[in-house]
Amino acid sequence: MQQNTSAPKFQLLQERLEGEVHQDITTKILYATDASAYKVIPLAVIYPKTEKDIVELIHFARQEKLSLIPRAAGTSLAGQVVGNGIVVDISKYFTKIIELNTEEKWVKVQPGVILDELNLYLKEYGLFFGPETSTASRCMMGGMLGNNSCGSHSIIYGSTRDHTLEATCILSDGSKAVFGNISKQAFEEKCEANNGMESQVYRQIKEILSKPENQESIRKEYPDPQIKRRNTGYAIDLLLETAPFTEEGTDFNFCKLLAGSEGTLAFTTEIKLNLVATPPKEKALVCAHFANLEEAISGNLIALKYKPGAVELMDEEILKLSEGNHLQIQNRFFLQGNPGALLIIEFARESMSEIEKLVSEMEADFKKNKLGYHFPMVTRAEKIARVWELRKSALGVLSNMPGDAKPVSLIEDTSVRPEVMQDYIATFKELMKKHQINCVFHAHIGSGEIHMRPILNLKSEADQQKFYAIGADSARLVKKYKGSLSGEHGDGRLRGEFISIMIGEHNYNLLREIKHYWDPENIFNPGKIVDTPKMNTHLRYQANQITKEIPTYFDFSGDLGILRATERCNGSGDCRNTHLTGKAMCPSYQAGLDEKMSTRARANLFREFLTNSEEKNPFNHPELYDILDLCLSCKACKAECPSNVDMAKLKAEFLQQYYNTHGIPLRSRLIANITKINQLGSLFPRLFNAINQHPFIGKVVKKNLGFAPERSIPKLYSSTLRKWYRGNTNEQQTLERKVYLFADEFTNYNDTPIGIKTVKLLQALGYEVCIPDHQESGRTYLSKGLVKKAKALAIKNVNLLKDLITKETPLVGIEPSAILTFRDEYPELVPTEMQAVAKNLAKHTFTIEEFLHQEMQRGNIKKAQFTHEQKEIKFHAHCYQKALSTSSHTQFILSFPENYTATEIPSGCCGMAGSFGYEKEHYDLSKQVGELVLLPEIRRTAPSVLIAASGTSCRHQIKDESEREAVHPVEILWEALVPN
Repeated sequence: MQQNTSAPKFQLLQERLEGEVHQDITTKILYATDASAYKVIPLAVIYPKTEKDIVELIHFARQEKLSLIPRAAGTSLAGQVVGNGIVVDISKYFTKIIELNTEEKWVKVQPGVILDELNLYLKEYGLFFGPETSTASRCMMGGMLGNNSCGSHSIIYGSTRDHTLEATCILSDGSKAVFGNISKQAFEEKCEANNGMESQVYRQIKEILSKPENQESIRKEYPDPQIKRRNTGYAIDLLLETAPFTEEGTDFNFCKLLAGSEGTLAFTTEIKLNLVATPPKEKALVCAHFANLEEAISGNLIALKYKPGAVELMDEEILKLSEGNHLQIQNRFFLQGNPGALLIIEFARESMSEIEKLVSEMEADFKKNKLGYHFPMVTRAEKIARVWELRKSALGVLSNMPGDAKPVSLIEDTSVRPEVMQDYIATFKELMKKHQINCVFHAHIGSGEIHMRPILNLKSEADQQKFYAIGADSARLVKKYKGSLSGEHGDGRLRGEFISIMIGEHNYNLLREIKHYWDPENIFNPGKIVDTPKMNTHLRYQANQITKEIPTYFDFSGDLGILRATERCNGSGDCRNTHLTGKAMCPSYQAGLDEKMSTRARANLFREFLTNSEEKNPFNHPELYDILDLCLSCKACKAECPSNVDMAKLKAEFLQQYYNTHGIPLRSRLIANITKINQLGSLFPRLFNAINQHPFIGKVVKKNLGFAPERSIPKLYSSTLRKWYRGNTNEQQTLERKVYLFADEFTNYNDTPIGIKTVKLLQALGYEVCIPDHQESGRTYLSKGLVKKAKALAIKNVNLLKDLITKETPLVGIEPSAILTFRDEYPELVPTEMQAVAKNLAKHTFTIEEFLHQEMQRGNIKKAQFTHEQKEIKFHAHCYQKALSTSSHTQFILSFPENYTATEIPSGCCGMAGSFGYEKEHYDLSKQVGELVLLPEIRRTAPSVLIAASGTSCRHQIKDESEREAVHPVEILWEALVPN
């Protein structure tokens, strides 16, 4: 569509809508990209609230000669939701499950309902929606319909199209239509009716599909109907096989056309979906290891003989990249050696004995054909989930490939019959050799679709040309094997240009006719599927784009600079998980469900401003300051983002650079220097506490300094930990096992009793405890962006401790955020010549939970040393533990006494995030985050159950907002000790 050059009347539009209209540059940049290689700045972004809003938008677009781009989670890989019109984001308000019919097994939803959340809702009824994508934790039903998504289990459940019963749509003239199954007679009645545009589209499809020449052309040119995953262009091949056009055909349903139409024909407001019974309870995965890809392709045909629910592929390149992802390291538990390729084969049956028989027969078949070398079977639900997490991480970990050349989304969606896969891949590899390009392979091999991603540098003009050439060549190759160029990810602007190759010019012109009849003024998502721009234009990176070298305080050399660190984000949207998924990233997004609060949004804005800034200080942009303000620096992104985008590190770097121009705010100085303030206050702790806790003076102080008056200020203990230690450990015996205890700044001044109990516990368990000479950790400086000061502290602490801390004499810390600084930030803060020493120190630095877990497993700490009394404990793990370590250490040590049972509260961040929850403007959000899971769970917990939390901020949030006291795990173990 030719956009109107006059200024659209968005202010008048806002007055007509219940929803929100956004035209600020920040929002437009955030919506300029999706998970594809494309970038186009839209005119505006709108969050509609009602169906009436959609109608108003359609009339506005027609009046102003603009386009509407429907968008859900924005995880599309072919540029479907990128364009220069109005982005209409339904993910914020169109999120209701409208109706469930358990007898007929269907559910009606709005398009913004998330797949995982839908299935969570359906679980208690023994039902679920079958197609399951790797983005199930955040993808939405509208996007799944638009792309005709499939997922890992398409062998059994097919695609979204196969389960779509009805779609309620607003057509391009603003009228409403409900499309569903209709008989041949009802179809004729629809054609003869005088019902505006709805009647027109029925008459047009009748005219097109009734012509013998069109029927012959469609059946001849469209992909092989045996291919389950076929989604090239509009699905007129499927409509052709319905009753109005084919004897014994199925009922006609326009939903088959709408599925995979990418929002180019109508705006869907409700979807009625068919449901299936939940799979059999017994499940197992066989993780078959192969020497190379070719072996795995042959193995796939053997696996399919045994009727699995899914067969998924991972190649050696993806497996190697997963080694560098903290979260995925834990999910590689089943790997043996370095397989060239891996098949993940899932079986679900009524009994485990039936599965074991199938697996045994399949393994014998593999061995008989000399395929594969290791076939571990995974049966426990928790471990099965971890294997699938590894597989689903593939898209994200591909962004971890260092440098500008990355595996790009281009031909990752081709689908052919599994029987021709071996020849197809061999020919494809020859094609890659011709272009002198390497490629990675993964995904849905069981249904004939392997995601193949050529490694290209799209900042290079030469590789942008290869991007195009490979796309065209691969289309011709897929056509040769009568495959589908798109299996589930859609055509968009990536593959639209090649549809005419796939289905022939005659059929392509039929698609253009359909688009014109449904949308004569071209307002719905133009430039997708038909009449697309050249596929290597409007890319995220300009040809021969220079990546700026920007000096930083942190060492970003592992990413080849801070700009490339932001470019790790590929838009996969893992940061848009909600709290119901059990993920921790991103707490502010989970509380607000606003794209601006996601890690993806922050990375997108970082990339855009650092790339294009004309400022002497490229960080000097208030837009960056504003979008980072609600980042809690919880570190979840470093672990859960498959691309390992570390937004906490990026935020700290940004703040320091921003302060270099603007100066450091008073409150930030006070928070960063709280240790110095506490040191002064510890001279007169009672007076210090009396002032801070005073109902009038305390509130005045907090108000004037920008702290929330509702928050209580942590009290100083009557003594510091160091002072107590000096006065109470003179007679400590020299024992065989020795540990150095890091007296962090929080434990030393505020949580001193925990520090004292830690010393006493370790001593009672047979350890000599020494508090060495060291500085504060620097955590408060990092949290407020005073990186220069934190850097100086890191250098001092590494020098002070490097000769003391060894494997035999480790460094142990009580407060996770402080002690884990040694592992996380120190190696990237110290000068290059000190990095090896800092990394060695980090290797021997542990949280108290890690240390105790390790010693319990070694047998150095025995169950006999603890009580036999019964105790139930619920614990909340600190964000840094979950991101940089694991909460399993805490669960283990709290369950170590014979009759103690510890369960983890499935919470993300507590909401305090250091000083974040104390700050006036962040107080409400801090409470919202806590109220997602943690605080309601604690309120439901019986008083007899102990509440444990390792983090000082976490304990503070629990106390302020739930009226329960949370204790440190060390305190529980100290109380559980059997007296000598």
